[in-house]
Formats: sequence, C-alpha cells, structure tokens
Amino acid sequence: MEEKRWIPTPADQFTFGLWTVGNRGRDPFGDAVRESIPPTTTVKELSRLGAYGVTLHDNDLVPEDASLAEHDRIVKQFQAALSDYHMAVPMVTVNLFYDPVFKDGALTSSAKPVRTYAIEKAQRAIDLGVQLGARIFVLWGGREGSETDAARDPRQAFSHYRDSLNALTSYIRGSHYDMKIALEAKPNEPRSDIYLPSTGAMLAFIQTLDHPELVGVNPELAHAKMAGLNPVHEVAQAIDAGKLFHIDLNDQRIGRFDQDLRFGSDDLKGAFYLVKLLEDSHYAGPRHFDAHPYRTEDYAGVWDFAAGCMRSYLIYRDRAQQFARDPDIQEMLQAIERLNADETVIRSAEDRKRWGQHGYAYEKLDQLVNELILGVR
Repeated sequence: MEEKRWIPTPADQFTFGLWTVGNRGRDPFGDAVRESIPPTTTVKELSRLGAYGVTLHDNDLVPEDASLAEHDRIVKQFQAALSDYHMAVPMVTVNLFYDPVFKDGALTSSAKPVRTYAIEKAQRAIDLGVQLGARIFVLWGGREGSETDAARDPRQAFSHYRDSLNALTSYIRGSHYDMKIALEAKPNEPRSDIYLPSTGAMLAFIQTLDHPELVGVNPELAHAKMAGLNPVHEVAQAIDAGKLFHIDLNDQRIGRFDQDLRFGSDDLKGAFYLVKLLEDSHYAGPRHFDAHPYRTEDYAGVWDFAAGCMRSYLIYRDRAQQFARDPDIQEMLQAIERLNADETVIRSAEDRKRWGQHGYAYEKLDQLVNELILGVR
C-alpha cells in the first residue's frame, strides 16, 4: 500500500525534455555512448512510466534545415504519438546556443543579422509550441554572455536582450497566442559569464520590458547551485513575485560543472525543502526534470533514471506531508510561532538581553527533520 503512493501518474504533472532522456552521454572529453532515441519512442516510454508530458527544443524534433513537407510530416507523426499515449507538451524552448552562428550570443549578439535570425528562430519555435499545445516558452540564454568585457559594453547587451524579448512578446500578442515566456538563469557555462546569472537578476530585468506580465522565470536547481546559491530561496522569490511560470528539477554539487544529476540524488535535504515549498505553495505547473542519465548507463538505465526522478519527488512529497503531521515538529514550530508573536517593544538593555539569550531550539528541530527525511520517524 505504501508503494502505491510513490508510483507516478499523469496527475502529478511530471515532464521530461526530449534532450534529457535523449542525452547520448557525450561530454567534452568523450564521445556518445548511447544511440539517439526517436521522439515517438520517448513519448511511449515516458507514458509507460507514468509521466504527464514531454518538452522539447525546436530542433530536438524538427531539424533546422528541414523542408516544409518534412516539418509537417515529423510534427504530424509526433502529434499522433502524443494522442496514442495520452501525453501533453506543456512547454517548448528554442536552441539558440548550438549552431556556430551563435558563438558570440544570439539575442544579445552585437551583430544585428544574428539577433534578427535568433528572434525569427524563436518565433518559429513559439509557433511549433502553440501547434503542440504548449503554453510556456522557456528561454535559456546559453550564449548570452562573454569571455572579455572589452568586446561588448554589457549595457548594450542588456539593451539588445530587452529589444529581443519585446519583439517576442509583441509577436505573441500579435498572433493572439496563449503563451508566456519563462527566462532561465545560469551563472556560467558555456560562456565564462552569462548575462543575468540568477533568478533575482532575471526578475529585476523583467520589470524593464514592455509586457512584463507575459514574462516570468524558469529556475533550475543545478544552475542556482553552480553559483553557490540556495535554489529553495530562488524559487521562493519567484513564487513571491508571482513569476514562477515553470521549474527545472535536477541535482548538482556546488562548485562543479553543470552536472544535471537525477533529481534528489545528491542534496537530500535541499530536495525535500524544495518539494515542500512547491507543494505548500500549491504550485500548479509541471514538475519538469531537466537532468541526464549517467554516462555509464545503457538504454535500460535511461528509463531507470527517469523513473528515479519521479519516484524521488513523490517520496519527498510524502515526507513533506509527514512533516505537517509530525507532532514533535509541529509542537516546536508552534512554540517558535508563539515566541515570534510576542509584540513587546524592545526598549531597554534588559529587553535586548532577554531576546539575545533566548534559544530557538533550531538544532533539535533540524535533527527531527533529518530523521524524518531518513525515514526513521
């Protein structure tokens, strides 16, 4: 009976990108170790595992130079698989980082022809997303950065970024699309520095746009941890601002390259608090796993990876519900709340001394949470 709580269903809204389970294990020091997985196979296998949907970059599905007839054939075949296996496409994104034309940026490039091409490519990706039923368009600025600030005044880069996003929101409005944009921050890699490196920076930038109501954020756990930040706090800030349009779940060790580890596989406490935050906040969007199977895995290991991401989320959700029921934890939280409800004005040295010497019992509380996560409560 307990196991059934940890079996995913479409109601949990778990999604994976074609590029996640489809990652072939290539890295800067080694070639691919797995064959490509056809998008229709990905749809079938993820449906079998209980996922809600799939997401994609434009060129994950349709090659950049495909003819119109080829484009239509591929999309029609993919739509048939989605229908056959009752899967959704809630989000699409665009690849503005792989092609050499984007080596010095896409939407922030100093070259107007590159910026124009990037905007048009993003517009085509938005069209594809609408065709597939997506309502969120994630935009990660993978090449929007620099190695040397001598090459470009960053103020100019921000101006280009703003103009490009304004062009995209105008396109959405003019096309009468039910689509919003979610910006994804990352501090570095592949550029030495990427513009707007944190969720907070993105939130501030959004307020300078022509249509900020159409633009939110897509925080990624690994990206926040690459910068040494607390992903839970970044996501909380996005929720507080009403701008959490989408979220990328994975795991990461601080100070490493972008690892995209299986969700909940490394930082158990961080994963617990993030799931608790999403559930307590009644986040209604997809729980999207932007992670990769280990390079050591074969085809079967890819689906073990996907199943593990979803199972871990459900276990953490179960622990979050247990947190709310645990009598010892709740008793301590109530005591803290009573203390913080004290509205006595601090006026004297004695008042300061009393507050300064008061213990909050956070050590005991934290230990109780540890034991809960480890399953011994």
